[in-house]
Amino acid sequence: MKKYKEVFNELKRAALIPFFVIGDPDFDTSLEIVKAAIDAGADILELGIAFSDPIADGPTIQKADVRAMGAGMDIGKAKDFISKIKAYKDIPIGLLMYYNLVYQYGTEKFFADFAKAGTNSVLIADLSIDDADEVYEPARKAGLDTVFMVTPNTETQRAKRIAEKCSGFIYTVSLLGVTGGRETLSDMVKPLITRLKSLTDVPVCVGFGVSKPEHAVDLAKAGADGVIIGSKIVKIIEENLDNKQNAPAKVAEFIGQVKQALKQA
Repeated sequence: MKKYKEVFNELKRAALIPFFVIGDPDFDTSLEIVKAAIDAGADILELGIAFSDPIADGPTIQKADVRAMGAGMDIGKAKDFISKIKAYKDIPIGLLMYYNLVYQYGTEKFFADFAKAGTNSVLIADLSIDDADEVYEPARKAGLDTVFMVTPNTETQRAKRIAEKCSGFIYTVSLLGVTGGRETLSDMVKPLITRLKSLTDVPVCVGFGVSKPEHAVDLAKAGADGVIIGSKIVKIIEENLDNKQNAPAKVAEFIGQVKQALKQA
């Protein structure tokens, strides 16, 4: 199974990491969309498992969660989805989700089962580094990489502590607030990238608010090792709900534009 480290070592540019809610708008369409994203140049995938109270997410991803749950998405189907993606291409897959789903399933069993399905890491958005011991050892035992979040208001010593717990990459939140496309990048993110790069050699990947090819280029030039784009892509899916068969091509077109911009940068 391909590891994050292999991807970051191979690339001569920032990694392109699109985010999707598994099963949005339905299992089969979601699978075709993600396959199209891979074909268009995604380097790593970040996937969400739909949850009823996604407190880190703005309206766009909240609505995607509702669509996925309405279409019958659950933990078992999410595992099947990941297995099908890994059968299509060996691409690193990170989960970004909420702890209730992990806890209810059983933490050790969750990590073991999703590692077997082909997952590389599980980032739990509502679990702070203070509670990391609940997931750190079970994740490592299952052979998963660990990924935790740093935000612009994370103090330096705390950021260093978080970085020490990350083996995959540091999920670097670009702004204060929830997920959602923004017209401009926060002025907090470039100093945050610089600060993290001075603290650790762990790859720094930036998400939240990234919605344009030029955003990705700016972040890459600021030193980001990866660029995570979620709400913009999920919005494209939302805009094509009346013609779901068009969604894969529309998503692939956008990802191709971002990939080309990163290559040129």
